[in-house]
Amino acid sequence: MTATQPKPRTSRPGLLGIYRSDLGKKYAMAISGVFLLLFVFAHMVGNLHAFEGPEQINHYGEALRELGEPLLPRTMLLWVGLRIPLAIALAVHVHAAYALTLTNLRARSGSYDGRNYLAAGYASRTMRWTGVITLLFLAWHLADFTWGIKTVNPDYVRGDVYGNLIASLERWPVFALYLMAMGALGLHVWHGAWSLFQSLGINNPRFNAYRRIFAIVFATIVTGGFVTVPIAVQLGIIG
Repeated sequence: MTATQPKPRTSRPGLLGIYRSDLGKKYAMAISGVFLLLFVFAHMVGNLHAFEGPEQINHYGEALRELGEPLLPRTMLLWVGLRIPLAIALAVHVHAAYALTLTNLRARSGSYDGRNYLAAGYASRTMRWTGVITLLFLAWHLADFTWGIKTVNPDYVRGDVYGNLIASLERWPVFALYLMAMGALGLHVWHGAWSLFQSLGINNPRFNAYRRIFAIVFATIVTGGFVTVPIAVQLGIIG
């Protein structure tokens, strides 16, 4: 008489198991993209304090570091509530984009004609390049305004948001870099704001026109808000 073999346990897929699928990565990319879009918009609005003068924008920067005081230690809420979740969202977004890109490259065959390839691939290829440009600019931006690396911004003074803004953006190479990066960000935000609805399964022909309008308006507001500050610095309106 032989002993009965135990039935293998059926493992239910957790979050990591769901993420391993292409559909899971698309959802993760869309959800992290929503968080990043909200941050980009809030950051753009915060930058506009520069038009109110040094006292206001410096107070704004200090208020971010003092969030939660005196109940919480200084900068704790800023790190736990914003910086760490933002870093996680960015890491998930970049990894999902990279993994989906590899999947698309493997799946691509020579059977596509040039017209279909251009129609299907232009947006995604643009997203990849604008994403890379934005990521590289983010590293520069942090070195310029957050970390205060002297080779990037020699006149950096910790806590002086207004002065650091002027010292950086009054330089023509940095001004040009900023405008080009904001152009790339605008294209990335435009396509991201439009495609995230489709990634989340919200894709109805009756609403697609509104999705496109939302994406264009949102990207225009974000890009326009960001570029007004360096332009104002160059024109002497801020400074």
